[in-house]
Amino acid sequence: MGERCCAALVRVLVLQAAWALSGGQVRYSVPEEAKAGTVVGRLAQDLGLEAGEAEARRLRLVAQGRRASVEVSGASGALLVSSRLDREELCGKSAPCALRLEVLLERPLRVFHVQLEVTDINDNAPVFPAARRNLSIAELTTLPGSRFPLEGASDADIGANAQLTYTLSPSEHFSLDLQKSNERNIEPELVLTKSLDRETIPVHRLVLTASDGGRPSLTGTMELVISVMDVNDNAPQFNQSVYKVQLPESAEVGSLVTRVNATDADEGINSEVTYAVTNFIPPSGRDVISINPNTGEIHLTAALDFEEVSVFDFRIEARDKGMPALSGHCKVVLEVLDVNDNAPEVWVTSLSVPVAEDASVGTVVALLSVSDRDSGENGRVRCWVWPASPFGLEATFLGSYSLVLREALDRERVSEYEVEVRAEDGGAPALRARRGLRVPVSDVNDNAPLFAQAVYTVLARENNAAGAELARLWARDPDEAANGRVSYSVWDGGLGVGGAAGSSSSSGGMGWRPASSYVSVDAESGRLWALQPLDYEELQVLQFEVRAVDAGEPALSGNATVQLFVLDENDNAPALLPAAGSAAEAAAAALAGAGSESGTLWAWAAWGAPAGQVVAKIRAVDADSGYNAWLRYELCEPRGKGPFRVGLYSGEVSTARALDEADGPRQRLLIVVRDHGEPARSATATLSVSLLEAAEAALAAGSSAAASSSSSAVSRSAAGAELGPGAASAATNVWLVVAICAVSSLFLLAVVLYGASRWAPRAAVLSGPGPTTLVCASEVGSWSYSQRHSRSLCVADGAAKSDLMVFSPNFPPPPPGPAAKDTQPEPSALLDTKEISVDCGNSGAEVSALQTTLLLAGVQHFNPVLLKEVKTHRL
Repeated sequence: MGERCCAALVRVLVLQAAWALSGGQVRYSVPEEAKAGTVVGRLAQDLGLEAGEAEARRLRLVAQGRRASVEVSGASGALLVSSRLDREELCGKSAPCALRLEVLLERPLRVFHVQLEVTDINDNAPVFPAARRNLSIAELTTLPGSRFPLEGASDADIGANAQLTYTLSPSEHFSLDLQKSNERNIEPELVLTKSLDRETIPVHRLVLTASDGGRPSLTGTMELVISVMDVNDNAPQFNQSVYKVQLPESAEVGSLVTRVNATDADEGINSEVTYAVTNFIPPSGRDVISINPNTGEIHLTAALDFEEVSVFDFRIEARDKGMPALSGHCKVVLEVLDVNDNAPEVWVTSLSVPVAEDASVGTVVALLSVSDRDSGENGRVRCWVWPASPFGLEATFLGSYSLVLREALDRERVSEYEVEVRAEDGGAPALRARRGLRVPVSDVNDNAPLFAQAVYTVLARENNAAGAELARLWARDPDEAANGRVSYSVWDGGLGVGGAAGSSSSSGGMGWRPASSYVSVDAESGRLWALQPLDYEELQVLQFEVRAVDAGEPALSGNATVQLFVLDENDNAPALLPAAGSAAEAAAAALAGAGSESGTLWAWAAWGAPAGQVVAKIRAVDADSGYNAWLRYELCEPRGKGPFRVGLYSGEVSTARALDEADGPRQRLLIVVRDHGEPARSATATLSVSLLEAAEAALAAGSSAAASSSSSAVSRSAAGAELGPGAASAATNVWLVVAICAVSSLFLLAVVLYGASRWAPRAAVLSGPGPTTLVCASEVGSWSYSQRHSRSLCVADGAAKSDLMVFSPNFPPPPPGPAAKDTQPEPSALLDTKEISVDCGNSGAEVSALQTTLLLAGVQHFNPVLLKEVKTHRL
């Protein structure tokens, strides 16, 4: 027990001692960049450890998250440099750079704090932001003493190693001035000490050097490139003060006279030179030359004439584009050399035109005068006329000539003459001159109008607008003015109008009509107009004559024949030929029932008729001709795969497949008849085909035969539709099947009505008063009326159809009084009608079953006509 207390006491004393020692701190200092293995300090000895105790007690450093670059030697207990020490990396610009280390010693556990200071050495040279700095300074305008701030260098070291000084390479134009922004930073400034001249030195290159305060000192440099900006301080200078040029007076316009050149020592826009002529002696020289403002080339702009001006003086100015602009000047002397450049001159002093085409030979047409400014042989002139006929020259006296007529004239052959009088002097080389004369010939009326064609063929479409232009006729009269002015007219004499058959009687009995009633010709232009719309069905060919008369004295005339052919237009729609009261169609309409529509063609067909059986034939006619009258027949309704089809060009309506009871009692076909015109015209025919039982079909066939025999005088081409023959079948078998179906339907209907009467609420029977109403829905329309409840009765097998017949029972109104009020529901809740949906069977014999069903249902009033309609449509 005592040993345990002693051990606990020892542990407390050890902990207190360790705590006391941990409050102490050991400091060391080591320069940066010290080599690995350098002894920083004897850590074990400084901590009071005996030799060998550091290794025994495992003296070591404790990592604190950042590499310390030092370690403790396990054998000696010394603190050694283990890797490269970079003060700038560890502490940056902070001073001093102290690293806090923790040393751990075991048995007993003790912690010591060691502070390691890394001292700076001069291992970083000054660095400028850029190795090169460009500056632009204007010459002359930038005064000495101007300052240009520069960016200083930076040194990663601290203390004296980071104290920088700056020096500038020698220059007579620049110096360096250092400005202290604070106690540690120095900002260099470049100072201009002498004005710059770009023409002498365009670019200055200097070196700015930064040195730190370390030992040894490190330096950094930056190149300063100073570009001297130009100022317009030099005027353009010509390479010659006087330019002398000689040109013959025959030099062509546009020829190069000379080229002046001036240079400017400046650069850029200050060296760009433009040229201009500032002075002309004599002033007429302003029109003789021009100078290119950019190249200095001088060109002739007018012909030179030695006889007028022999020498020209010009003052040329060269001006730069600086601000302000400077200029230089030179002189150009142009000497004109004489040549034989004066050609003879010809003038017309008198001209008598026009010349009548019947003028006599020897008539004087014009008087001419010829001269030459030169003298001697150069001024001697000879003249002639070209072409040589029909005119000639006769000399009257020196320098004067007469132009006379030497041959007869014909204005229709040549209406105007271009005569040229030519002159030539005796110089070497000889110079020539010419003068053109225009001699028109006046007309005499000696030609009659002549049409370009003896016969004109004109095609005109019918239904043209009144006043439409049909053609343009033209008669040529070679004369001019009134003699050649032609007027046109239609000549009616002896002309007839051809009809469809080529005679006047074929044009609808209209007889002979003058051409002027159809057409008119413009008296001045010869345009042929239509006075009225032309109708091909009335008129096909019109032949007449057009006369052309000139306005001469005496007047002359010419004729031309015009054949006008009228072209057919698709202006008539197909017309369905009427039934003309056909008895056969009347029989078919009677079979259709009383509800037939007016204007509808009727036909019948028997159920079970095979595919391809002709039921009817649609007949139509078109008053047009050709393609416009070629008709085709198309089935418009019903669309899809119906039981009937129509022949494309025959108009025959035939069965597309075998007919069955599902096709209904009646088929309504909408047939469109179209012609082949452009645009196509059409007519619509409605054909109602009644589908009958075999027996009814046989009966209808007999009636149709009887009707056909009685109406044999009616033309078949005038019938709108032909009734197709019914299929011959055994009537006895058909009626037997109909009777069986009727009995079965009646039995089923009785069962349904019995169940409906058992389960229906009584209020539906004891309804209030209402009018007797029958409403039927079919293919052509629908009528329905119901307010509360409805009943659906199916007379045949299968689901009920959508055809409804609605009846309102004719019950007397309930007696008034409280009893009735107690036993009957509210008036608003009473049923006003009863609605019954009836699906008729497939045989006409079921109508009687339908009547019986309606009586069992309490319907006392019904319309037998509508029942017949139900039968006919197999509703």
